[in-house]
Amino acid sequence: MAIAKITGEGLAWIAVMVTLLWGCVLLEDSMVKHSRRETARVLLDLRKMKNGGRVLPASRPLQFPGFTRPVAG
Repeated sequence: MAIAKITGEGLAWIAVMVTLLWGCVLLEDSMVKHSRRETARVLLDLRKMKNGGRVLPASRPLQFPGFTRPVAG
């Protein structure tokens, strides 16, 4: 004895709604990635404006003597 029965039309609407949901999820992911790239670009532009376009020197990387083995303790 069936309490609830899903019709073909109901199943088609479920498929449409799931497709729309995944479309929204993918669109949101794309928008978040774009906004992060744009934020990084704007922050870089602000840093360049603050420094007057000058290149800031970086510190020299540390030189490690060859291969070192990890030590426990």
